[in-house]
Amino acid sequence: MQATDALPSAEVLRRGERAVGRGEPLWRRFARNRLALVGLAVLLLMVLGAIGAPLVAPYDPNAISYDFLAPPSPQHPLGTDDVGRDELSRLIYASRISLTVGVAVSILTVAIGTLVGALAGYYGGRVDAWICGGINVLLSIPLIPLAMVLGAFLKTTLLFVVLILGFLSWTGVARIVRAEFLSLKEREFVLAARLLGASDWRIITGHILPNVVPSIIVAATLQVASAILAESALSYLGYGIQPPTASWGNMLQNAQRFFRINPMLAIYPGALISLTVISINFVGDGLRDALDPRLRHL
Repeated sequence: MQATDALPSAEVLRRGERAVGRGEPLWRRFARNRLALVGLAVLLLMVLGAIGAPLVAPYDPNAISYDFLAPPSPQHPLGTDDVGRDELSRLIYASRISLTVGVAVSILTVAIGTLVGALAGYYGGRVDAWICGGINVLLSIPLIPLAMVLGAFLKTTLLFVVLILGFLSWTGVARIVRAEFLSLKEREFVLAARLLGASDWRIITGHILPNVVPSIIVAATLQVASAILAESALSYLGYGIQPPTASWGNMLQNAQRFFRINPMLAIYPGALISLTVISINFVGDGLRDALDPRLRHL
């Protein structure tokens, strides 16, 4: 009886249960969402512009001229700021900072959140209780005020911004992964793996985690947008990226002093922040629908 039971268990284990089916190709499912395609195109242009900033930007972003607060002209297509720096060049170089922060924070939050959420969801019991308690404590701490307090005592470099946002933003990913693990660990293919003597590490990494990847990808994509907004807010308040390094947030901070004279100095970076975040959200929605329609609640 045991031998016959092992055969279907091995079959279930071999086949597994993947969140992404074998049907229509992923790209085709993604392409059904027209807004996702638009968002992807916008993001690709921004990434290419950021990577090729030295080739695309007409001037050095910190080059000073005597054309203070100049209106748009053939020499300066978007005008200049209060010290004569070319606005277009600074916007292009600032995209490097914002996109770098967004991607780096997303990678950090996914790494921490996946590890913590997997442990909580798989082991349950006291492990889950302690981890959930820690998550609730962390969620009660306001991110921006804490970052401002730390920024008052520490040098607010790019690394500081990435680390502070990453270590305070992983809780959302952890809760998503935990919920998926709680559901999947009782599934037939996991029980089959246990019957065949698979270790906890093998079950977590080889059998459950691959089924959680769609949720993680969607969460990571949306985390990029959240990180860009958070960095912009910190820089706007003076506790993020510091001048003369250009970021969309500190460009907004600088522009507020001259809003009545030249409001476009604030509109340009503000519009790019909004456009980037909206595009990322569109791509996230497209990935959600393409990877697993069950993730529509995210």
